[in-house]
Amino acid sequence: MDPRDLAFAGATEQARLLAAGSLTAPELLEVYLQRIDRLDPRLRSYRVVLAQTARDEAAAAQRRLAAGERLPLLGVPIAIKDDTDIAGQTTTFGTSAHGPAVSADAEVVRRLRAAGAVLIGKTAVPELMMFPYTESLTFGATANPWDLGRTPGGSSGGSAAAVAAGLAPLALGSDGGGSIRIPSLWCGLFGLKPQRDRVPLAPHDDAWRGLSVAGPIARSVADAALFLDVTADGAPAGGFVAAAAREPGRLRIAVSTAMPSPMRARLGGTQRRTVDEAAELLRRLGHQVIVHNPDYPAAMITNGYLARYFRGIRDDVRALPHPERLEARTRAMARIGALVSERRIAAVRAAEATIRARVGAIFDDVDVVLTPGNAVPPPRLGARQRSGALATVARAGAEVPYQQVWNVTGQPVATVPWGPDRHGLPVGVQLVGRPHDEATLLSLAAQIEKARPWADRRPPAS
Repeated sequence: MDPRDLAFAGATEQARLLAAGSLTAPELLEVYLQRIDRLDPRLRSYRVVLAQTARDEAAAAQRRLAAGERLPLLGVPIAIKDDTDIAGQTTTFGTSAHGPAVSADAEVVRRLRAAGAVLIGKTAVPELMMFPYTESLTFGATANPWDLGRTPGGSSGGSAAAVAAGLAPLALGSDGGGSIRIPSLWCGLFGLKPQRDRVPLAPHDDAWRGLSVAGPIARSVADAALFLDVTADGAPAGGFVAAAAREPGRLRIAVSTAMPSPMRARLGGTQRRTVDEAAELLRRLGHQVIVHNPDYPAAMITNGYLARYFRGIRDDVRALPHPERLEARTRAMARIGALVSERRIAAVRAAEATIRARVGAIFDDVDVVLTPGNAVPPPRLGARQRSGALATVARAGAEVPYQQVWNVTGQPVATVPWGPDRHGLPVGVQLVGRPHDEATLLSLAAQIEKARPWADRRPPAS
């Protein structure tokens, strides 16, 4: 197979080739390392590439493959977001205020290793994962492979840029307010925010006071399902890969373009048309599609989300050994978070069940909710660099207003690529599932993928 084709083959196909002996783990790793050397100086998707340790891991994986051992990801390279611990490496959280190298793997990394994955590197994030773009004064700006002058989104922007550009077949992301879904949408990838606590966050449990989750950024639904099968707790009967392979049956699907966010936002015309096209495709696939909006409480984002978001940033700052090194805007965010008391957080979290029930009442009538993805195309690099804390939050809320509500409710959400806009930039939609029902989202997304394939699309910077 041509090296470029191999780089875009996806984790599932690569695992098959490795198990069949058609490819060796060191050969596969070198394809990515060479591509990273050539392309990543422009993209800056990786904060650090673990070339030597990855080569050692690939060699060990090949010995196990030659001995007949079979594991789901044996020999497959995986990129890890730089808010997740890898033993012997620093977890920088996108800042120079970080501490020393950690001594142990995060639990999700331990599970990926147990499945045979080769850890290729740690991907770039904005400082403390705060914003939907991946830029920091310490590590610079990560570019979108579809347009090097634009952001890939954030905060898992490095992970998304790496997968989109063929610099990793699969990547770990985290999502405290859209941070898997936003860059997946802007990079033309399948992203999945799993049910809260589905994939362990340990040792950083309860990040952002329960808002954050870990999950996959992938080229295909099958690859994301494979990631969940080796990392997640509470898999459905037969596993997530089997769920993705099943036909979804005839589902009831609500289409909603209502804005959950109180931020002043406007849905772009292309994004609105994409939702309409997706709804029409779902009808043609045999689903019952209706227009129906969830009942979003007026103060849900302000009270249910922003209080925990700002306090979570404050928590993160207090845990850093060198907070004086933080960007001025980050320090301002932390000062806002200090105004949110523990009593206030307790009240917000106590009200979560009521919010969940009110928003989730729509699932009494439907199985899935279809919403727009991001409201606008990816902004230009540096467009928010000179903005203050509150101005940045307000502008981000207008650009990506459809994500944060589902971090409050905690249920699974998938992003489905749709196609390029007139400028060649990816657009997509969100599929929101019932609590704990990733299986239906995977099955439905796989049906859409079959009807409208996206995995073979390759950006210019690849």
